[in-house]
Amino acid sequence: MICFGAGDPLYERYHDEEWGRPVHDERGLYEKLCLEAFQSGLAWITILRKRDAFRTAFADFDAERVARFGKGDVARLLADAGIVRNRLKVEAAIANAKATVELRDGPKPLPELVWDHAPTGRAKAPRSWNDVAPLTTESTALSKELKRRGFRFVGPTTVYALMQACGLVNDHLAGCRVRADVERARKGAR
Repeated sequence: MICFGAGDPLYERYHDEEWGRPVHDERGLYEKLCLEAFQSGLAWITILRKRDAFRTAFADFDAERVARFGKGDVARLLADAGIVRNRLKVEAAIANAKATVELRDGPKPLPELVWDHAPTGRAKAPRSWNDVAPLTTESTALSKELKRRGFRFVGPTTVYALMQACGLVNDHLAGCRVRADVERARKGAR
């Protein structure tokens, strides 16, 4: 059984090899945060199909480089048909890069801030998507903290999608062929 993406090789590969596996590095978390924001209102497969173009457009999600983007870069990004051309989301990605860089000098860099909000666990695996809430107390708290730190497009639902994608939770459904592997990866990364 597969939770999502059946029939599309790109989507299946993302499901099997990436979704729910722990991401602890700044670049990886910043990328996922940006892509989850760009996905808002769209299908995730749309973002997956454009991910290489996003990586090129946003300097491989190097927060330090993106933090230096200016008006010319915004114009360049809004003209790039390879990505989602939404001014608010483009400007949020740049603002989030600046906030990510600023966190390096604070008490907690982005990876620590995100992982400090990991839920303590779930009683059992979800049997269907109806068992998966779109947000949690932890995603709401992380959303508030990120906003307080200058991040944009980080509502509790978007942040919960980040938590799912980066392995803070394991929302692979019961019976999913990779659920146990993802859980082992999560336990090994703690």
